[in-house]
Amino acid sequence: MTDGPVLYAEPGSTRWPLLWGPAFAGLGAGLEALTGPVHTVQWLVVGIGLFGVFALWVNVRRKVYRVELTPLTLRQGRETLPVKDIERVTDVGVAPGAKVLGGGWTVPRKTVEVPVRLDDGSTVLAWARDDEALTAALVRLVEEQRGLGE
Repeated sequence: MTDGPVLYAEPGSTRWPLLWGPAFAGLGAGLEALTGPVHTVQWLVVGIGLFGVFALWVNVRRKVYRVELTPLTLRQGRETLPVKDIERVTDVGVAPGAKVLGGGWTVPRKTVEVPVRLDDGSTVLAWARDDEALTAALVRLVEEQRGLGE
């Protein structure tokens, strides 16, 4: 089931860290070739092992730090907020102890908080690396909802 077109997205992590393990193993094998015999099997095991570790790391980051906004939902990490529950995005004060979307205690590192007032009067903290783009997309959606609702 799809929620419609993606209006704003941050993947949480790129896939390029998957190359770190094989690159390290290739560099190690290359340096070893300069000094004597190369232990090919061991370097293959190191490259494959590090690839597996980084694959797990990238996969977790892509689930936990992903941001995706569609016309129906705002997904922050593993938490999904229906857009219809959002009342206001601009001029929202941040209350101490406001809930952070996505389940963390604070917004993730290298992201900026975007305070959002819900229709029940509570304030939650959305977050994004490009907070201005997320805010602009949310404002457009909330205004469209008001225009359709009236």
